[in-house]
Amino acid sequence: MSVTYLEAIREAQAKALRDDPRVFIYGQDVGAFGGAFKATRNLAKEFPGRVMDAPISEDAMVGAAIGAAIEGMRPIIEMQYADFSTVGFNQIVNNAGAFFWRTGVPCPITIRLPAGGTSGSGPYHSQSLEAIYAHYPGLVVMTPATVEDAYSMLLEAVTIDDPVIFCEHKLLYNHLKAEKLPTEAMPTGKARVARAGRDMTLVTYSAMVQEALVVAEELSGEGSEIEVVDLRSVKPLDTDTVMASVARTGRLLVVGEAWPWGGVTAEVVARVASEGFGLLDAPPQRLNAKDTPIPYHPNLWAAHRPTPQSIGQAARNLLRL
Repeated sequence: MSVTYLEAIREAQAKALRDDPRVFIYGQDVGAFGGAFKATRNLAKEFPGRVMDAPISEDAMVGAAIGAAIEGMRPIIEMQYADFSTVGFNQIVNNAGAFFWRTGVPCPITIRLPAGGTSGSGPYHSQSLEAIYAHYPGLVVMTPATVEDAYSMLLEAVTIDDPVIFCEHKLLYNHLKAEKLPTEAMPTGKARVARAGRDMTLVTYSAMVQEALVVAEELSGEGSEIEVVDLRSVKPLDTDTVMASVARTGRLLVVGEAWPWGGVTAEVVARVASEGFGLLDAPPQRLNAKDTPIPYHPNLWAAHRPTPQSIGQAARNLLRL
C-alpha cells in the first residue's frame, strides 16, 4: 500500500488536529467539500467545529488566523491556490511576519499554498511564490519535494512559533508516492543530498527535485555523476550543505520552476559566488522558467518551465566548461 503526496498532507493535518486541541483549519470550501484538491477530505466530520469554511477573502482568512494565533491557537490556513495568497499579502508579510518583532508575542500560523504549475492551469493558478515570501524577515518558507517531507514538515510547521508558508506542489499531489509515512524526519533548514555525485552539484527544491533526479540518472549513463541537493526549505536556506557539495564537485547548477529575477536560484548562486568562489572550477549557472506570465496551452507550459531535457542540456554545457 502506498501513500501519495496529497494523502501525506491530509494525514499530517489529521494528526495535528488529533494531537493538539489548539489546531484548527480555515479556508475556502475546506469543510464538507474537502478543499479544492481534497487535502481536507473528511476532516470536518472527524473534527467537527475545527475545519471551517471561510469567506472568499484571503485577507480576512489570514487576519482571523493572526488573531487566533496571538490568543494561543495554531491555525492552518488553506489557500485554494498559491496565486490567491497575494490578496492577503499585507496580512502575511506585514502583520504576521512582523508581529513578534513588534510585540514579542509569537504568531504561529501555517499557510498552505498549493503552488507551481500543472498542464492547462494558466497564469493565475500556476505561480511559485516562495522567493517573494522568503524576502520578508519573520517568515519560514518550506518547499517539500517528497511524500515524507510533505508529511513531516507540515507537522513541524504547526509547532513552529513563527508564521510558516508551506509551498506544496500541485503537480506532486497524486503523482508522487511513497511506501509509508515517516516516523523520523530532518529538521527544517537542513538540506538533503538526494543523490551523491562527484562531477557537478545540482541544487533545487520542490517538484524540480524529481526532474533533477531523472537528469542525474540519465547523465550517469553517459559517465557523469551529478550530486542533487534538495533544499527542502528556502527560508532558512542551508548554505553549508550546498557549499560542502560544491567543494566536492567544483561545479554548480541551480534549478527552479519560479521566474528568474530575484529568485531562489539567484540567491543560491550569489551565496556560493561570494562565500565559496575558490571552490568553483566553472562559473555557476542557474535555470528557471521563462520570464513571462505562465502560458495556458499545455505545449507552451511545457516549454515555459525547466524540463529534464532543458536541465540535462544545461548540465552538459556546464560539464564542458
